Amino acid sequence: MAAVAQCVRGALRPRYPLLGFALRTSPRLLCAATQQKNTGQNLEEDQSQSQNEHKVEPSSAGKMLTEEKAKLEEQLKEVTDKYKRALADAENIRQRSQKLVEEAKLYGIQSFCKDLLEVADILEKATESVPKEEIKDENPHLKSLYEGLVMTEVQIQKVFKKHGLLRLNPVGAKFDPYEHEALFHAPMEGKEPGTIALVSKIGYKLHGRTLRPALVGVVKDA
Repeated sequence: MAAVAQCVRGALRPRYPLLGFALRTSPRLLCAATQQKNTGQNLEEDQSQSQNEHKVEPSSAGKMLTEEKAKLEEQLKEVTDKYKRALADAENIRQRSQKLVEEAKLYGIQSFCKDLLEVADILEKATESVPKEEIKDENPHLKSLYEGLVMTEVQIQKVFKKHGLLRLNPVGAKFDPYEHEALFHAPMEGKEPGTIALVSKIGYKLHGRTLRPALVGVVKDA
């Protein structure tokens, strides 16, 4: 330090004798000035570094927030999709269950109706087997029996209709494999091919669904 002060005094002595004298008498002033300058430079460097750190930190924090926001939005989208699919599945299950319940109400008596059809067939055969010429006042017992059979047949058909069970007697109609069962095919004059010429056994439908197909004979080309 003494050598530095001596050099400075030598350089300044020709031009500034008073300053040289001051430096010669107070070498500590030069050291203090040098230290203050260095301290000021260090302080400026620290402030600049701190400002740079503050500039970097907000940028990094903003990037993290953006990434976190993107993740949350993706999770929200996935949860929303799952929720919508669950709602759709629940609605489909509800509709299917409701349809099954309605079908159970409509067709729950299907087996019972099939059994009753045999009773209806017997009544029909019984009324058809009575000779019409024998139904007269001279045979009151036969007449009463016949009338009773006819009334029973009419009443049972009313009950069938009340519960959605309808007769299929398709004479002259087009053959429908969903409603009719062909026993034979035969050519017939004056009949259009593909139509039903004869019904061997009456069919029935329950609420629009074929419960028993009608047994028929179908006209074919000659």
